[in-house]
Amino acid sequence: MNWTVRLTVNGEPRTLALDDPRVTLLDLLRERLHLTGTKKGCDRGQCGACTVLVDGRRINSCLTLAASLDGAEITTIEGVADSDHLHPVQEAFIAHDALQCGFCTPGQIMSAIGLINEGQAGDEAERIREGMSGNLCRCSAYVGIVEAVQDAQQTLASKKTERAA
Repeated sequence: MNWTVRLTVNGEPRTLALDDPRVTLLDLLRERLHLTGTKKGCDRGQCGACTVLVDGRRINSCLTLAASLDGAEITTIEGVADSDHLHPVQEAFIAHDALQCGFCTPGQIMSAIGLINEGQAGDEAERIREGMSGNLCRCSAYVGIVEAVQDAQQTLASKKTERAA
């Protein structure tokens, strides 16, 4: 028996047949759609390496059944840059050296984008640390990550103000 799921992945509509209703979004992204930027870390929802946006909100894709997302809009790390221009969060991660080995970076960036979009980042470092606490970094690049989120949030707020003017 097959299940059909319709998703928009990084702006592209997809209709996918699933032969198993237990396929996670993470496995669908990596194995069927070959979007390997989303990482498989703990496969238990504890490290955040698999963070993607579903309808603009952060989720752990390793804990989410793909079949439950029919009609959803999925954004992965491959879908955040605008053609040749990096997303402001990506630029801020580079500018603040918010990565070392890079394994957790896609999940960190997706979580940061979600945190900012949800209006949960605030200006305080502690609030950002709390909001990003589901994303672990073995290299301990946390200082740079917090600075990058603060910087990106200010950049995005400035761009929003410029568009409104």
